[in-house]
Amino acid sequence: MNGEAGSSATDSTDQVASSADRDTTPDPQPTTRSDAREFDVVVFGVTGFVGELTAKYLAEHAPRGTKVALAGRSETKLAATRKRLPARAHDWPLIVADSSSPASLDAMVARTRVVCTTVGPYLRYGEALVVAAASAGTDYVDLTGEAPFIHFSINKAHETAVATGARIVHACGFDSVPSDLGAYLLWKKISDDDAGELTDTTFVVKSFKGGISGGTIDSMRVIAEESRDAQTRRLLLNPHSLSGAPGNTPRPSISSEPSDMSMISARKVDPSMRGTLAPFFMAASNTRVVRRTDALLDGAYGKDFHYAETMSVGQIPGVTTVVAGAVAVGTGAFLGAMSFGPTRKLLDRVLPKPGEGPSEKTREKGSFVTETYTTTTTGRRYRSQMRMKGDPGYKATAVMLGESALSLALERDRLPNRSGVLTPAYAMGDVLTDRLRAAGATLDAVELT
Repeated sequence: MNGEAGSSATDSTDQVASSADRDTTPDPQPTTRSDAREFDVVVFGVTGFVGELTAKYLAEHAPRGTKVALAGRSETKLAATRKRLPARAHDWPLIVADSSSPASLDAMVARTRVVCTTVGPYLRYGEALVVAAASAGTDYVDLTGEAPFIHFSINKAHETAVATGARIVHACGFDSVPSDLGAYLLWKKISDDDAGELTDTTFVVKSFKGGISGGTIDSMRVIAEESRDAQTRRLLLNPHSLSGAPGNTPRPSISSEPSDMSMISARKVDPSMRGTLAPFFMAASNTRVVRRTDALLDGAYGKDFHYAETMSVGQIPGVTTVVAGAVAVGTGAFLGAMSFGPTRKLLDRVLPKPGEGPSEKTREKGSFVTETYTTTTTGRRYRSQMRMKGDPGYKATAVMLGESALSLALERDRLPNRSGVLTPAYAMGDVLTDRLRAAGATLDAVELT
């Protein structure tokens, strides 16, 4: 770790970034970049729970001939993990690399087209790697739900990545692929139908069967600690904290976008829905990723595009209002408890630890369904949907991360000619959608009547 996590929250201007300030024009890939790398994908952090699941997915589903290596701090632990993987992975090379050793990270990223990292919390362990990947022209994917880390990445790595041709793509798991592709598919469908622009757009978690990973909990611990700093709090409250160019963080009023903790009448989202929608606990990160996609697309979603995230707690009006209120209060109380040392110690005794996770049987029983609704400037109603089998935070996330890595490594001719610190939809939209469909996910967008 290079010790710059605190600086990731520094806002260098109080002005909202204009379209001219944003890096929205695809940059040509430098002719000096070489794709003659030893590996297609290196999975860094493979001895962790989700890292091993991702490696297992690649061993089972990556096309034959895909060159994969496994990386982590301990060669002994790497070898033990490799033995547990399917036979196809048993000859995958091992790379010893440590997030506290920039030289080892430089050596690792120089050998691969894509580095796929599950080593978090990223504010603690991710800064040196993202800079190394950008400097080497190596594409990068991770699972971060830490907006301050993405902000650091924009400020410290975006311009370097543009120069080297690297695609730095954060949030490639349940944080934030369903959110980002949900809005992206709506935009594509509405554009194809010549139906105007998106206006108020709401993501709804219709069903969620699974648990929260120990890594996610650890990231929440770090963000809670960082939030004690006033600059970090301003960053976390800024709905467009990720929408600007390096060194130019937009500073709109908090009220410019829906609150991440608001309860919303389902009928206001779409007339077909009933009851009250509760806040979604991942909204604080996901919403900012979606807004960054729109900013990178130069505001293509629409000048009146506003975005919120919620979750369904049923359809009985009175009951859902009570439950949604309890969710809002409980979420706020949990985040407050995580930021206070004594209560955090109590929670640490019962919450999952990094590297821990549910049994394979439990992971297989998981699933999720998300829907994103909008009304266009022409008054037409649309809905996109994503559904997947498997625990959202574990099995489904391993699929999304694995397919993101394969999209960058193997589908380079189909990808948009873009580089820098990107988002899943902006970097890989159509390609990732196609690959996830082929992997069994349902993704679509339809007009509602």
